[in-house]
Amino acid sequence: MTPSDPKADLRFYLQSARDALLWKLDGLSEYDIRRPLTPTGTNLLGLVKHVASVELGYLGDTFGRPSGEPLPWLEEAAETNADMWVTADESREYIVGLYRRAWAHADATIDALALDTIGTVPWWPSGKGEVTLHHAVVRVIADTHRHAGHADILRELMDGAVGMNEGNDSMAPGDSAWWEKYRSRLEQAAQDAARDA
Repeated sequence: MTPSDPKADLRFYLQSARDALLWKLDGLSEYDIRRPLTPTGTNLLGLVKHVASVELGYLGDTFGRPSGEPLPWLEEAAETNADMWVTADESREYIVGLYRRAWAHADATIDALALDTIGTVPWWPSGKGEVTLHHAVVRVIADTHRHAGHADILRELMDGAVGMNEGNDSMAPGDSAWWEKYRSRLEQAAQDAARDA
């Protein structure tokens, strides 16, 4: 077994989540990438905007490496949850470009600093904001994968597209008839459990 490179491992899992999240936008209209599909307003392009902000914060500002990117949705006077949705005048190209610039900035931080480097998260309570770069990267990986999962569900609800990327849907083999029968079995099991409870 060859020894692993911890930074390479972290970068691999971070990049796979980034790629999965952006793939969910492919082939969708401006409306579909922005429309809220849950009672709390979760939407695809808003998720991208949010994770771009998260990367710039945790893997930039926290380690004294501000990106210089203006993020008005995070300013003191910003509307609540402004980082979770995209206004009509914030284009897809702008948000995706911001996310790609956030990747480059975050990757440069990971490359430049040792994993045990201590940073301070500016938005955490005073005296509780110290984290290592390793901790910050793991936090960003977890957050990005969580939101990629949200995006997977949103996209499936829209048009049935599922999976990590175009070549890897990670799904059991089956055509639409098989999936309908499978879903019906799950529904029946849920009804039976509710009846027997």
